[in-house]
Amino acid sequence: MEYLEDNKTETFEEEDKEREEDQVLDSDEVLDSNELNDMQECLSQTDLSNIDNRAIQQLSLGSMEFPSYTTNSEKEEMLLGLADNFWHQYTHLYPDRKPLFMCPRNECGVEKFVCTTLHPTLLPYSDLYDWDQSAKFVSEYLTMEPLNPPLELPRSLFSSTSVLQKQSGNCFDFSVLLCSLLLGAGYDAYCVSGYATREMCLMDEKRNICPLLNKVEESSWEIPQKPLKKYTVKPPRQLISKFAVQQEAKKQAKMEEALRNEQEEETRLKEDAEKPGPDNLHGLRVHCWVLVLSGKREVPENFFIDALTGKSYATISEPFLGVESVWNHEDYWVNMQDCRNGCKDMKFDLGDPVCWEYLLQGGSKPLLLIPDEEDEEELNGETIQENKTIFQMPPSWVLPIVIRPKEFETRCPQGRKILQYKKAKHEKWAPYLKRDGHVSRLTGYLDTECTQEVKIQDCFQNRKDKLDLREQNKIEQVTTEYFIPGRADSLKVHEYRSLAPETERSMMFYSEARLDGLQRRDEKPVEMTEIYQGRADFLYYRHIVFGKRPKKVAIAGGPTEANPRPILKITERFNRNKEKPANEDVAERTFLLTEDRIQLRCHRKDDHITTSYWEFLKPANLGEKDTPIVLTPETCISYQVEPSEKFSKQLYVYETLVTLQQAEQNSKDNVRKSETEVREILATRAQEEADPQLTISIYDTERNEKSKEKREAMERAIQEERQRRAVQELDYLAPFLAQLGDPEKLTLWQAQKVKEDCLSDMKQRLIEKANLIQARFEKETQELQKKQQWYHQNQMSMSKEDEEAYLDYCSEAMFRIHILETRLNRHKDLAPQKYLALEDRLNKDPRLREPFLTS
Repeated sequence: MEYLEDNKTETFEEEDKEREEDQVLDSDEVLDSNELNDMQECLSQTDLSNIDNRAIQQLSLGSMEFPSYTTNSEKEEMLLGLADNFWHQYTHLYPDRKPLFMCPRNECGVEKFVCTTLHPTLLPYSDLYDWDQSAKFVSEYLTMEPLNPPLELPRSLFSSTSVLQKQSGNCFDFSVLLCSLLLGAGYDAYCVSGYATREMCLMDEKRNICPLLNKVEESSWEIPQKPLKKYTVKPPRQLISKFAVQQEAKKQAKMEEALRNEQEEETRLKEDAEKPGPDNLHGLRVHCWVLVLSGKREVPENFFIDALTGKSYATISEPFLGVESVWNHEDYWVNMQDCRNGCKDMKFDLGDPVCWEYLLQGGSKPLLLIPDEEDEEELNGETIQENKTIFQMPPSWVLPIVIRPKEFETRCPQGRKILQYKKAKHEKWAPYLKRDGHVSRLTGYLDTECTQEVKIQDCFQNRKDKLDLREQNKIEQVTTEYFIPGRADSLKVHEYRSLAPETERSMMFYSEARLDGLQRRDEKPVEMTEIYQGRADFLYYRHIVFGKRPKKVAIAGGPTEANPRPILKITERFNRNKEKPANEDVAERTFLLTEDRIQLRCHRKDDHITTSYWEFLKPANLGEKDTPIVLTPETCISYQVEPSEKFSKQLYVYETLVTLQQAEQNSKDNVRKSETEVREILATRAQEEADPQLTISIYDTERNEKSKEKREAMERAIQEERQRRAVQELDYLAPFLAQLGDPEKLTLWQAQKVKEDCLSDMKQRLIEKANLIQARFEKETQELQKKQQWYHQNQMSMSKEDEEAYLDYCSEAMFRIHILETRLNRHKDLAPQKYLALEDRLNKDPRLREPFLTS
């Protein structure tokens, strides 16, 4: 490429003479903020929906002019000339290679260099600070338009502002927008022009597994195995022939290997059947994607991003078949490496002139010198250093990228987008678009034709019932609902087959938010199991067994409390209470209600191998007053690890029976409460699903009706206050002039009368106000004196509460008297001042002053 270097040096010498003129021109090209906003607003109103097949059309921009869109500055013209010179040299040296994507036309039909189309932008959204979220946003916000024809580079490249307005574009539009966002976020990102497979170019993911399904599989966890203890009882020795065991193992291994080979063969045949057919245009389809180099933002290694799907790939991935050129906002590089094996053997050190040929030397990549030319470079170091600073990339001609909060929230075109994957379909909706808060649905299918549903995963947002996720297993007919914290019943997960009561279901709760510490409740038609956490009574497990409901006439609508299920057995387990001896600390308690028996099992000491056991048989008249109770040997059967004399006394047995009977009744009440709670939760969920309600943030002024009504009420209050003030500022002489018939001019007698009447009225009002305050003051004083006389008369016979009430009354009365006295004194001080102020205002009023002057 020596010829390219010589021509660039000559071009740089010519540009050196015009550098000062360029600086002057660049200073004239700077736009102020008002012009920038006008340009952006006008551009956003440009209709791009009628442009078919990316045809270059001269858009009508109205009376507004866009200098950067419709014309080129002299520096841009110089850059276009340099690019044209580079292109001619490239086609002369490499006539067999495809043309480079360098100077496409913009939406106004003006040629623009691709590097200046990039506009690094950091948007004010934290989600767009990382590359994965930025790629996801671009892939969701825009609709893909395939290149037509697929073998040629597009003739036009629109600005990112126009692409965002149109919300559609080809792979080059996607990549330019994503690269602009990544550069603004601090990544070392580049747009890549090259070749890719048919599926990638057409955004065909029907043969790819949905990434959300991969996340679900990765998140599935296995039950952790208990660690083996160091000291355990060794199992008895098995007298089995080792040779027989080895022969059986070999036989089993052969069977497993044959089965594995058979499965692998079936998988291979299935994959071969699902593979796409041969592509006659393989290796020729033009595509554009984004390259992110390591270094900045702690990126450990280079990787590709397909802007159409938002997925990341390694640089050796098979879908990428070749690279022609890469560019960013600073420079343009042409690939000089062999791409017969795709991108597997490529090096992305852009400073290596053997692998990459650059257009300018003003980029941020340092130039890697060739060893054979080091001496020559040292001799011409000063010349090269001067040439490096001769020409810099002009600023981007694209207006700043702006995405409004509503557009960022809506994302998908018209608020909806559907993605098809292998045996899966992913639907997305914008928040608040659907009445039930539905934002996404992932449907898994059993076949590749997507006809038989297997699993449906629905995601929700802004639900008032805090519903976050619903999973439906169509094969097992099981529905699982997940809730975020905030519900009144603290429900976390609800797995069920039917919303009818007394059916199989499982509920998990946020135990920290419940007073009873309930963590999980599993229910079957005749059983119920509850798991607790962090209770003061150390209860952590309760299991209930129900019997068949007696045949009675039930109220329409299902089972109610009037006909409850009989309870046959209640089993409760408790954690260890260190404050009690292990021989007295109950570990498990079982109430056999139909047999009137109670079984107790205590905790085991660390140095013991057995536990104490108690079994009580309740007497028939236990708990009845004035009835003798006979305790027989069958009443209490026990096994005690550490026998004690008090355990054998009948008083201890009796007290224990009474305590257990009360505990049994409490457990039965708790079971009935649990049944009632389950019915209430099911009824609430049915109502919530029938009429779903959404929550709206107080900061969302567009959707928050309460906030809007409050704002309108405040505006009405302000308007009423203005009207009130306007009324107050009306003519203060209007009532007195109305008595005289509202004359246009006042005579001397009329002016004198109006003045006297106004002052007289003011004086009368001041006197009435003083009399009112004085009367209230005297009334409070008299009532206080009467109360004090009453106190002196009844002081000896008064209780402590009466004295406290009297003191409270005196305190309040003295406070009111003090306030009235202060108001009266203040009124006496201000009354003369108000009177003189009114008199002075009347003397200065031109309507009353003019008759005195004329006379």
